[in-house]
Amino acid sequence: MIAARPVLARVFDVPLPVPPIHADLNGIFLVAVAAGYLIPYREPESSAGRAYLWVMGPLLKGAGALTFVLDRLLRQSPASFLLFAASDGTLALVTLWALLTTGRSRKQDDRASRREAV
Repeated sequence: MIAARPVLARVFDVPLPVPPIHADLNGIFLVAVAAGYLIPYREPESSAGRAYLWVMGPLLKGAGALTFVLDRLLRQSPASFLLFAASDGTLALVTLWALLTTGRSRKQDDRASRREAV
């Protein structure tokens, strides 16, 4: 998005964005999202890390996957965009699974600790 814009446009068979600021802003957004993943990387059990994963995983990636599919169906966007739908959808489901399974086991550990303390 920020670099190699003409190459990406050719690979996905789409025109260059007009005005280019749209691609620049999307690139900045992607860098900020990537930087945000440092929170759950450094503190995976923290509420901030888990909240970030909920927002960026099931919510953002799930909405992104749905948007790519709808854009293909309603606006006839290039079929190559369905690769993004598949990758976003997969990441949304994997993140959802990870959050749900680790949340359950952590709650079970907390309950077990409370029972042992009594």
